[in-house]
Formats: sequence, structure tokens, C-alpha cells
Amino acid sequence: MKPNAIEDKSFAFAVRIVNLYKYLCSEKKEYVLSKQLLRSGTAIGALVREAEQAESKPDFIHKMAIALKEANETEYWVLLLAETDYLNTQESESIINDNKELLKLLTSIINSTKRGMNA
Repeated sequence: MKPNAIEDKSFAFAVRIVNLYKYLCSEKKEYVLSKQLLRSGTAIGALVREAEQAESKPDFIHKMAIALKEANETEYWVLLLAETDYLNTQESESIINDNKELLKLLTSIINSTKRGMNA
């Protein structure tokens, strides 16, 4: 089976988000913002998986675009958690760097698929 970078990275990112959620709840006693982070951070990989079974190229692009929006939202929640001292600089930067990699991959996939449709 051929490796799929976006699928692998989005799944690994979701695992990190779940573990971060558990940490925020158990250690920091934060339940509201962390729930938002959990929802958006795990949605990225779920949407990537859903896109694999897209009915058409436009459907594929649409699902990947929603994953891109979820990645943007995830960055917002991480920044907010950092600014409110639930995450330290090292914790937030590590997650944000992984998220930026997903944002770049998703953007590249969307753009190359669009170019392929217009060729």
C-alpha cells in the first residue's frame, strides 16, 4: 500500500490533540476551550479520510477545503490556550508547527487538484 502523507500526518496530529485534551482536562482543569480544540483538531484527519471516498474531484476539493478550515480553527484554539496560560510556549509552538505542516499540505493538495481539473 502506498504511503499517504496527509492521511498519516493528520492521524498522528489527531492523536497528539487527543493527548493534549486529556492533559488539559486532567492537569489544567480546562474543559471548554480544550473541547473546541479536540473537535477541530480531530476533524482534520476525519475529513481527509472522508475525502478519499469523494464522489468527484469537486467533492474531494470541498472536503479537503473543510479540513483546511478546521486546521485554521485548531491554530486559533492553540493560540488562545497559550495566551491564557493553559499551554506554555514550547507546548503551543510544537502543536502549531505540526498544524502549519498540515495547512501547507492541504493547501498544496487543493491547489494541485484544482490545476489538474483545469488542465
